[in-house]
Amino acid sequence: MTLEKAKELLKVQADFGGFYNANSAKLILAEVSREHGQAAVDRLVRELNLDKVFGFEAGTRFEGGLAIKK
Repeated sequence: MTLEKAKELLKVQADFGGFYNANSAKLILAEVSREHGQAAVDRLVRELNLDKVFGFEAGTRFEGGLAIKK
């Protein structure tokens, strides 16, 4: 998945907010992490304000449906 596609998908999830969309966002960020690394994940979290929408923090690892804080 390209970073642009991930960003587009994450924007949709963030616009809806909520528990189920947070789970979808975790899966997208896990895919970004596998393909592009933690720095790309951190950049997307900051850029899309996912900290405010879902409570995600930069530095959090996403593996499958899990968010593993540092």
